[in-house]
Amino acid sequence: MPEGDSVWRAAHQLHAALAGQTLIASDFRVPRFATLDLSGWTVDEVVPRGKHLLMRVVGPEDKRLTIHSHLKMEGAWQVYPPGGRWRKPGFTARCVLRTAVADAVGFSLGIVEVVATANEDSIVGFLGPDLLGPDWDLDEAERRVRSRPEVPIGVALLDQRNLAGIGNIYRCEACFLSGIHPATPVAGVADVRTLMIDAKQLLEVNLGPGRRVTVLNPRGLPVGRMAGRPGYWVYGGERRPCLKCGTPIRRGLLGKPNGEEERDIYFCPKCQPAPA
Repeated sequence: MPEGDSVWRAAHQLHAALAGQTLIASDFRVPRFATLDLSGWTVDEVVPRGKHLLMRVVGPEDKRLTIHSHLKMEGAWQVYPPGGRWRKPGFTARCVLRTAVADAVGFSLGIVEVVATANEDSIVGFLGPDLLGPDWDLDEAERRVRSRPEVPIGVALLDQRNLAGIGNIYRCEACFLSGIHPATPVAGVADVRTLMIDAKQLLEVNLGPGRRVTVLNPRGLPVGRMAGRPGYWVYGGERRPCLKCGTPIRRGLLGKPNGEEERDIYFCPKCQPAPA
């Protein structure tokens, strides 16, 4: 799944390229919307909501629609000059939007749908407070997480109904920074708020250019972008020495919020003791 910072950057790139522009062609390569033609509609704005992208367009008689997309595991939006050569295979394109100044192409999108803008809540209304959004509410996010004390904290942080925007990377890194094993039940975590505050800081640090990093100095500045320095504290670092204590990092599995799939977790067995 994408991390919230990736979706935020994609939304802002699309907004910069398309906002205020009139669509001269649209091509939805999904059966349900294959005949929909939004030529002549104007792109009002593109906004992120957690891991979802909402492109709002305005048409005749002030009709308003939202093009909703979700990147899932492999999706990406890319912007090209008009008629520019795509960098991904054409058969993976799921949505193509053309204006006089730019082409926007959504490749391998997990979700592509069009809904009335007034009905956006039907697709994103279930989401919890967005760590990168204007609706962020730490108290509400904590309340939602703590409402199920038996759930592992690493599962609760991924549950977008609790708070929106955390993916597997940030849950592993936030748990490490708090010294909490991801399998620890919520009831066993004394300070849920700090976990979420750390995750929000890490997301915000990575909204700009450059590779994603979570290793920050005491002033909150990234040092993981320095040559030869690891970008993450634990994520993807199986068997690598922990940056704090030198113990080899371990990899495990932990279920997703809906219980249908397990995801990798990375942790330091010394800094993050497993729950009893």
